[in-house]
Amino acid sequence: MSNQNDEELQNKPLENEEEKVEISDEEAEADSEAVENELDLLQNELTELKEKYARVHADFDNIKKRLEREKYTAVEYSNEKFAKDMIPVMDALQMALTSTATVADPQEHLNKLNEGIELTLKQFTTSLEKHGVTMVAHDEPFDPNIHNAVQSVESEDVESGQIVQTFQTGYRYKNRPLREAMVIVAK
Repeated sequence: MSNQNDEELQNKPLENEEEKVEISDEEAEADSEAVENELDLLQNELTELKEKYARVHADFDNIKKRLEREKYTAVEYSNEKFAKDMIPVMDALQMALTSTATVADPQEHLNKLNEGIELTLKQFTTSLEKHGVTMVAHDEPFDPNIHNAVQSVESEDVESGQIVQTFQTGYRYKNRPLREAMVIVAK
């Protein structure tokens, strides 16, 4: 009997182990299906994300190209407003030339020419100022950033280092000098 009990005991754990193996196989199969389903979901999500990335990248490239074209166009036509404002000045100069051709009296001719030049110069100055170009004032104190001292003279009228006379007018674009004023400075 003892041998028989021993055999039953030995056989019983084997049956339990077989059940465990069967359960483990079923669980493994269920786990395998779950992993495959999750893998399919992740692969689908990855595909969607790749497509989304490709669309965003293409949109970015299109925006970049459009901005580059707009920048080129802006640079290419940046002086358009300035050019439009210079056209009336050119018209005034042309009218001055044609209007003085019909005047017989030399003095009247000279007066009309002088008046036309003054009006054109005023119009030209106004157009330049509209675009940020201003003249360096003749009565400003000497500043080596905007003045070029071409000569120095003794002067009783102004203090040393001050401007006595301007040879050539200087110009600024906003705060940046375009051309220095050529001046004579007192010693």
